[in-house]
Amino acid sequence: MVRFLHTSDWQLGMTRYLFSEGAQERFNQARFDAIRSIGRIAAESNCQFVTVCGDAFESNQVDRKTVARALEALKEVTVPIWILPGNHDPLNEVSVYLSKTFVQGKPANVNVIGDSTAIQVDQGVELVGAPWLSKRMPVNPFYEATKSLERLHDVTRIVLAHGIVDLFTPAKDDPGVLEAESLDRVIEDRMASFVALGDRHSRTKVGASDRVWYSGTPEVTDFGEGESGYIQVVELAGDQVTVTPFLVGQWCFREKGRVDINSSEDIEALQSTLEGMPRKEQTVLRLNIVGSVSLTQEAALRQSLANVCEVFASFQIIDDQLLVVPDDADFSRLGLSGFAETAARQLREKMVGEVVEEGRTARDALALLARLSGGLP
Repeated sequence: MVRFLHTSDWQLGMTRYLFSEGAQERFNQARFDAIRSIGRIAAESNCQFVTVCGDAFESNQVDRKTVARALEALKEVTVPIWILPGNHDPLNEVSVYLSKTFVQGKPANVNVIGDSTAIQVDQGVELVGAPWLSKRMPVNPFYEATKSLERLHDVTRIVLAHGIVDLFTPAKDDPGVLEAESLDRVIEDRMASFVALGDRHSRTKVGASDRVWYSGTPEVTDFGEGESGYIQVVELAGDQVTVTPFLVGQWCFREKGRVDINSSEDIEALQSTLEGMPRKEQTVLRLNIVGSVSLTQEAALRQSLANVCEVFASFQIIDDQLLVVPDDADFSRLGLSGFAETAARQLREKMVGEVVEEGRTARDALALLARLSGGLP
């Protein structure tokens, strides 16, 4: 029986332009914390080793501090760790794994897989890695690593690979793409007991065998990632395979695809929802607001969002489909006269015109006019 922890795509050193002040450092710290969680779970689950299937680092150009902090976290992992270089951190002449900081600070139990030679990690257990040696390879290294494998005989063999499977990308002709049929064939022909994959940030099973998996990233990196924030413990016992996920991620990227705002009650309900959301400082939020409101209601909406947005790691608003239509009460409240009244009437007409971009500009101009007149907050 073999039990190991499968993880990938730590993306240490990743930066995101959309973060508010202080959020980038919190984002970085969460990724180092994930390494410590991996070590704890590996020990508690009696794992024999940990496999990191590519992109432990965001790039080979990450700064020395990032490398040093990663090594400090790795010191707390008490089982052997086998790191596969991926397309973000390939094992080339400028590899982070060959840097002075990494080489001198690397704990003894941390190993970087440099070629596809079979590695005996325990009695009757071997790893075969497919490391990336450059950012773009003429063919995914998985094929070279597995083409000469012999049929399993008294050995449990785990293949470590990195790359997107053709089922999940439209760019099927990219040389780095893995064919799902090839992965299945390695299992069906008994050349491998398990294929541990990296690159896809969502934890995903490939094929029907339960022996080909993406672990996903232990910390979410973007919108649209499904089951991210996980690592998994794999147990292989003869014909039996058990894959158990563990949630370690602290961050959340949430997108509300449609938020209907058509009344003051809708605005209040949205504010209540936002105020009730947990872990705002570790949440990246995107709202797609649609509907129709008056100038007064739009001002209330903006103020409501301003009251909560600063707490989030990132707060994005898409309001291209929010129609602002001043009502009679808006104009009465503004108290305009003369040239200003004429300008407001003309802007109102353009807002409901057929030219969308002109309507948005008119909306913004009218809102500014309202604020300058003191009619809106």
